[in-house]
Amino acid sequence: MESASKSLQMDDDIERKSVSPDNDSELVEFTREEELRLLRKFDFFILPPLAVMYLANALDKGNISNAQTAGFATDIGLKGNQYYILVMVFYAPFCVFGTPLSLFAKRFSAARVLPLLMIGFGSMALCTAAAKNFSEVFAIRFFLGIAESPMLPAVVYYLSTFYKRNELASRIAVFYAASSISGAFSGLLAYAVFHINHTKYHNWQYLFWIEGGATICFATFAWFWLPRTPATWRFLTERQKAIARSRILADSSTVVDEKIQVASAFTPFKSPLYWTWILISLSLGVPLASVNNFLPQARPATAPSSPSNFKQIIAGFKYSTVKTNLYTVAPNVAGTVALLLLAFSSDYFRERSLRAYHLVHPLLTAYLYLCIPLATALIGFIILGTIDTLKHLHVAYFACFLLTMGAFAPSVLVATWYSNNTTHESKRAAVAAVMVAFANSAGLISTNVFRAQDAPKYVPALATSAAFGGFCLLLVLGTGIWMRRENARRNREQGVDLQSKDVDTSNLEGTESPLFRYMY
Repeated sequence: MESASKSLQMDDDIERKSVSPDNDSELVEFTREEELRLLRKFDFFILPPLAVMYLANALDKGNISNAQTAGFATDIGLKGNQYYILVMVFYAPFCVFGTPLSLFAKRFSAARVLPLLMIGFGSMALCTAAAKNFSEVFAIRFFLGIAESPMLPAVVYYLSTFYKRNELASRIAVFYAASSISGAFSGLLAYAVFHINHTKYHNWQYLFWIEGGATICFATFAWFWLPRTPATWRFLTERQKAIARSRILADSSTVVDEKIQVASAFTPFKSPLYWTWILISLSLGVPLASVNNFLPQARPATAPSSPSNFKQIIAGFKYSTVKTNLYTVAPNVAGTVALLLLAFSSDYFRERSLRAYHLVHPLLTAYLYLCIPLATALIGFIILGTIDTLKHLHVAYFACFLLTMGAFAPSVLVATWYSNNTTHESKRAAVAAVMVAFANSAGLISTNVFRAQDAPKYVPALATSAAFGGFCLLLVLGTGIWMRRENARRNREQGVDLQSKDVDTSNLEGTESPLFRYMY
């Protein structure tokens, strides 16, 4: 067993595949320098357009909030809670259609399906500019939810076909950073657009036209730019294509370019572990949705009231509109920086849920990655729920930083976590779709607990968000500790000392394989 263990170790300079003779012709040896050149191509040519696509996704999803500050509700005749219904209706199709459309993206390539869906949600933005009443906007928001539903799971799966397991979190973080920074960018864009003076059209209509039109134009570019797979990408040499295939077989998938098999794609959910990940996805989704939906958006003090005391925090400083916009940038930037730092560190150490440092005794452990941001967001919700935000504006503003720094990273790390531990491509696509659907369903909880009658403190909503965040923290801790112990048990029984990086994924049939080691 010791020799088997050594044969599975990854050499620092040359990464070598251990495969059956039938597959020798498909696999190559390569130097670290060759691998880095290939990674630079992936990073420079694939990540930027995906990040722009997700930025457009976030802007088109959230532009109704900015339009609200420019008289959108009054101009189309919204009454009572109709604005909040428009926010909520987006989440129903967002949850239901994410799974089938993600499998559709696996079948016909995310590089082709995602631009088509991008054209769909860009068109919905254009249609919103022409809407005249609540019913029309309701229908538009419903179809917008359909078009945007598979964006995150499809991209997570798509990137997993280019990057190894210890490279995935940082790349998803770069992609996801576009969404986390959109809260800052959208406020500044809205401020500029709302200075357009035209008597025939409303200012908010220009916002939808500009964002929707730009989305459709970029979708056309993405259709021709994004490669379906490394094997079909014209920018790669034949050797680079072979290296790309060998990398994924060594540390990601059991089979490359596996055909979608719907019947077996959902078999991972026979395991209690995946149901635990569902609970983790759902519970982290509530605080994330609360931050995304109700974090400060720039608005003047005279703007229509919105279901959030977070907006009142920024408005409470009583600065000019442009300065108010600038104050919304800082928390989003801080959250994005924290997201990138945690994700890159997580990839470097090949850790997702926790990392243990034995201080005095093995039971004394410091937890990082998923645990630290979850605890940070939890503290932020507790602060906002226990202070008078109007009397302690600076403390409340500090709590906004805690929320963004704690809410953005867990979504990326959890998505990477379950993808890393699912070695079949069809199953990985299905798992990502289901997990994100449950995470998105948390938006229904978030939008319904922020009620107008609880203004201005919204204690029930903050308490609910904190409770779900705390529950998620406990689940993550328990799952990470269980994975460590399960890996240790398998090592003891086999008389080896293997980690996830030592195991060739092409030799695995799943988590039940004796050689499989969890990446926690």
